[in-house]
Amino acid sequence: MEQLGLEELREYAARFASKLAPRERAATVVTLSGDLGAGKTTFAQAFAKALGIEERVTSPTFVIENIYALKRQRFERLVHIDAYRLESPRELEVLGFRELLRDPGTLVLIEWPEKARELIPKDAMNLRFDIAENGRIITVDGEEKD
Repeated sequence: MEQLGLEELREYAARFASKLAPRERAATVVTLSGDLGAGKTTFAQAFAKALGIEERVTSPTFVIENIYALKRQRFERLVHIDAYRLESPRELEVLGFRELLRDPGTLVLIEWPEKARELIPKDAMNLRFDIAENGRIITVDGEEKD
């Protein structure tokens, strides 16, 4: 069981982002689960930076989603969603979430996906962040990853 410090977490996010490729008929969805302070937003920031986003990436806790155009990338846009404050998945639907999911040029990164579980595609990649003594442990779809 390897624990990732802050810099290793950022490196892992960059490697993870570099391996993603658009799907043929739908958006690519990556979910980030874990307790407050487990590293989800830090991962999202490093992930966005690896995709060439130069602006400051913050968790869209109050606006629910931020959309970033991607230049010279395999994807056309990154949609960063923070579902923490959702009271109902319907709030995400109102923002056009289902339409986003139909676009193969869209890469969706969702923090707190459990708040909208019924809207998350079954083939989404799920990352779980757990706080450990000396860093974080990331589990991808049930398998521990370093």
